[in-house]
Order: sequence, then C-alpha cells, then structure tokens
Amino acid sequence: MEEVESIPHLRETLLFLGLAGILVPLLQRLRVGSIAGYLVVGMLLGPFGLGRLVSPATSFGRWMGWLAFPRLEAVSVLAGIGVVFLMFMIGLDLSARRLWSMRGWVFGAGTAQVVVTAAAIFGAAVALGADRGPALVVGLALSFSSTAVVMQLLTARHELATALGQASFAVLLFQDLAVVPVLILVSLLAQPGGSPTLVVLSLALGRAAIAIVVIFVLGRVVLGPLFRQFTANRQADTFMALTLLASLSIASLTWLAGLSMALGAMLAGLLLAETEYRHQVVVMIDPFRGLLMGVFFLSVGMSIDPLAIVHEPLRLLFAVAALFAVKTLVTAAVLRLGGLPARAAVHGGLLLGQGGEFAFVVFGLATTLGLLDAEVGRFLLLVVGVSMLVAPLAAALGRAVEARGQASRHETGASPAPIEPQAGGHVVIAGFGRIGQSLARLFDAQAIPYVAVDPDPNVVSVFHARGWPVYVGDASRSDLLRQLGLAQASAVVLTMDQPLSAVRAVRAIRADAPDVAIFARARDERHAGALQTAGADAVIPETLESALQLGALALGRTGMPEAELGAVLARERSERIASWRNEQE
Repeated sequence: MEEVESIPHLRETLLFLGLAGILVPLLQRLRVGSIAGYLVVGMLLGPFGLGRLVSPATSFGRWMGWLAFPRLEAVSVLAGIGVVFLMFMIGLDLSARRLWSMRGWVFGAGTAQVVVTAAAIFGAAVALGADRGPALVVGLALSFSSTAVVMQLLTARHELATALGQASFAVLLFQDLAVVPVLILVSLLAQPGGSPTLVVLSLALGRAAIAIVVIFVLGRVVLGPLFRQFTANRQADTFMALTLLASLSIASLTWLAGLSMALGAMLAGLLLAETEYRHQVVVMIDPFRGLLMGVFFLSVGMSIDPLAIVHEPLRLLFAVAALFAVKTLVTAAVLRLGGLPARAAVHGGLLLGQGGEFAFVVFGLATTLGLLDAEVGRFLLLVVGVSMLVAPLAAALGRAVEARGQASRHETGASPAPIEPQAGGHVVIAGFGRIGQSLARLFDAQAIPYVAVDPDPNVVSVFHARGWPVYVGDASRSDLLRQLGLAQASAVVLTMDQPLSAVRAVRAIRADAPDVAIFARARDERHAGALQTAGADAVIPETLESALQLGALALGRTGMPEAELGAVLARERSERIASWRNEQE
C-alpha cells in the first residue's frame, strides 16, 4: 500500500479520470458542453468549493479528500502539460501553406482585432489609474479569445467550413501566434529598470523572431530525417515516443533559452505540419490532447471562487459585460470590413467575445513576477473564467441575430463570402506505389485535387519532399480517414499491395462514409470478391484484367465487332468474380 501511496498525485489523477469518464458525460447528456462541464466541476470541487471541507482531522474531511481537490498544485502540473499540447496541436494547424493561403485574414483581421481591442482595454485601464506596463499586459491578454471554446462551438454546429467559421479561425490563428510575444513581453516588463514600453515590445518581438528562426531551421534539418530513420518499422509505440520526444524537447529548448515552453510546443507542431507525418501525429495525439485540455479547464474552474461571485456580483457582471461589449464591437467591425455581412459579423463578434485560456497563463505569470497585484490578478482570472462559462450563451445569441437577419431579409449590401469553405470533391488515394503514383500524375494533369496516404515512410518521404500531398498513415484507420477529409471526398481509390489491409480499409471507409465511391485494385478474382463483399463499388483484378486485355487484342484480330467484344469481356469479368464468391458461400 505504501508503494501505491507514493505515486505522485495519485488521488487527484484518479478523481480527474472519474470526472472525465463519468460525470462530464452525464453533464453532456444535459446539454452542458465538456468545457463548461470541466469549468463548473472545477469550481465546485476545487479549493474554493468543496475543497474547503477537506481535513485530515475528521473522517468526513478525509472522505472529502477523495471527492474534492484541496490544492491546485497537483492539477496545475497536468494543466501545464495540457497547455503545451494545445500549442502543439495549434502548430499542426498552422502549416506554412495554410498561413499563406489565409494570410490576408490571419495577419490583417487578426492584427486589427488584437491591436484595437488591446488599445481600448489599455486606455480604459490607464484611465482607471493603472500603470502603463500592467495595463498593456491586461489589454493584450484580454484581447485573446478561447481557441478551445470557439472551435468546439463551431465544430459542434458544423460551422467551421462556413465563411464566418473560417474568418473566426483566422483571427484565432493570429491570437495564438501572438501569445508567445506577449509572454516574453510580460517577462521583460517585470525586470527592473523600467525601459520604455515600445522598446520592451520591440525586444520581445525580436527575441521571439530569433528563437523561431533558429529552432525552426535546426528542427527542419533534424526532425524529418529522424522520423524517417526510426519509424520505418511502422510500430505505433515508436511513432508515439518520437512525437512526444520532438514536442517536449523543442519546448524544453525554448524554456532553456528563457522563452516559454508554449513557444517550443507550437514550433514543434509547425515543423511536423510540414512533414509527411502530419495526419498520423494528429491521430496519435488527439485523444491525449482532449484529456490534458480537460485537466487545464478543470484547473481554470478551480481558480474561480464562487464566494467572490456572491460577494461582488455587480462588479463582476459589469466587467464581463464590458469585456464582451468591447470585443464584440471591435471584432464585428473588423469582420464587417473584411467582407462579412453585418449580422454575420455581429455573430462572429459574440462568438469571439469571451476571454481566452492563455489569459490564465499570462495573468498567472504576471502575478508571479509581481507585475500584477495578486488581488487584481484573481479578479481578472474570475472575469475570464465567467466569460468562458457564458460563451455558449453569447454564441447562441449571435446565431439568433444572424438567423433573424436571414429570415427577414433585412440584410443589405452583403458581399460574397471572403473565404471559400474548405475544398471538397478531392480524391483520396490509399497506397502510393507505382499505380498510386500514376494516378497522382493523371489527376495533376487534369487539375483534380487529391490526397494520398501510404504506410511506408520511405516511399512517402521521396514524393512529399517534391511537394506532392502524400502522407504517412494506415488507410484502414477511421480517425486518419477523417483527417484526410473523407466525408467531403468525391471518391477513394485503393491501390494497396496487402489484400487484407485493402479489405479492412474498404470496411472502414464504408462505415464512416456510406455514400463515397470506392474503386479498388485487386490482385486476383479472390481478392476482388472480398473487396466487393466489403463494400467496394468497382474492382479491377490485376491478373484477370491483364488476361482480358490480352484476349481482347487477340479477339479483335479475328474480326469480332467492338460492341460484342466489350460485352464478352464484361461477362467474363463478372462471371469470374461471381464464381469465386459462390465458392465462398
């Protein structure tokens, strides 16, 4: 028993897993989102809630120790890891190509939203008597929205591919990029000497730029070859170990350089996003990311004192309302100038009106370094936490505003959507041997978009380095197929060498996308029958097709009419495949 008790944070870990596996799903049945569920549960079971009742002096207090969190320290450790992996996943979404394709919105609308919002809050804070340094930190931190909350809201209502969803995503991307310079700025402002704010901000941006360039160049030289060398055996545990090693190692390098681990984690994601392993990494990390982010939001809820809400409800209500008002007005104006209709822009403003998860990181660091007063820091954390709690209500209000405008047709001057929804109609190629490569060249020649996947990193690395959209992965995995956009694909072509893998892939594709067309290559009639039974729409058996094509040439020389020749070949093909299926039955 002593060995079990010596495991660090065992009680907190067991309690969190129980909450994640039992209580939060129950809340979701009551239509309470997972993020809101974690926040509420953290608030109720944290040190400011039932954690107050934990005491080793009584049996009741000891029992409460297994039902509540009396201390934040244990959860904060896991929450820090959750932040690192959130930044890592954001880096995976921030590939250089994606940033470039959305550069106008990311760096135009995103910059305008952060700068104008921060300036408005900075001015208000200075007018209320705050020093310029802390006021600047507060303005920048409150200008950020919650990537986790907004993305969940957009995904749950299938709005991510809409013009509003893509515009909101672009603003969030810039905010995520701006987090790191803000963290550096906080550290520099806390140093004695009192340098001018503009000078400090310039130093922060310069330092971040140098760190990004150095680590990005070194990582690009090392990371790709490292994965190619050690993932050739295709073992999942090796791939997972290398992914964790890459993300945590680069995060540690930035920390040793005096920067934040969040920066390193985001850089690791950016580097892997440019490799052929991007989709496989997302599939591996995503379940763990969800759990770790749950810990993060649980710790956020624990920082909210319910008694503080009761003691000063009017002040808190005014602060949260003011935050939503400023951010909604600024964001709506930015989105409207970018081309969204007015009511859709208001919807976007309300959607992005809450505070973000990184405000907790920024305010925590600023309080620790003495830049913010502890009492002020606690109140700001309370404001951000409550704003995240009411974010779903604000988003629902925004949807109602936009829907009312569409129904009454009072909207005028609405310009076309500024961002095209994510492209569909592409072809997924599973298997990138000689046949897959030939198909890719054919599709390129006809300007048909495609994405290919193959389990062999040695094959993929050659073509990915040439800029072909080819990635490492197993086409029989449903989670990977979703990453490849299976639901939006016009067709899937299977050219895989392994018969069993091809059959498993057909079953997985048919289960996830019943209506997508599946065309498969088969080795022989036996393989073709298995693929058709699994759900393939059309199958081309290699050996049978070679024989039929050779036979067609010979029959053509005998003078057989072309129409009759085609009918003979079709009948022979179907009979050969059907005969094998009858034998199996």
